[in-house]
Amino acid sequence: MRLWSLHPSFLDSKGLVALWREALLAQHVLHGRTKGYTYHPQLHRFRSCSSPTGGIAAYLVSVQQEAFRRGYSFDSTKIMSRPVCCLMTVTTGQLQFEWEHLKKKLEIRDPHQLSRIRDIPVAAHPLFSIVSGTMEEWERA
Repeated sequence: MRLWSLHPSFLDSKGLVALWREALLAQHVLHGRTKGYTYHPQLHRFRSCSSPTGGIAAYLVSVQQEAFRRGYSFDSTKIMSRPVCCLMTVTTGQLQFEWEHLKKKLEIRDPHQLSRIRDIPVAAHPLFSIVSGTMEEWERA
């Protein structure tokens, strides 16, 4: 499961669809509707929110908005909770790690998308505020 801290606009179409599906899975985990993935490290930051289910709903809304901007139709009825703006932080080190990870994926999967984003300054998903620091402890490098 990869719930990108990067802004969804950096992802290629396959990455955006995968993010939608993985965030929907995370939503099911946070709602207690699955036995698997309950201790997945990517969920730590959502569990630290005042409303974990509202936080993942807000995350999903941003992903859906990016999909809509591209002309895709992600089903909003799959978002199970009312979005709650739960601003979370992401470190500069985590963003840099994800940026390099994404570029390696795009090198193989979608070189055109890589050329489009290569020189754009890194931005975080709208739910995250960027703070100085190293890669997050929960990240599996």
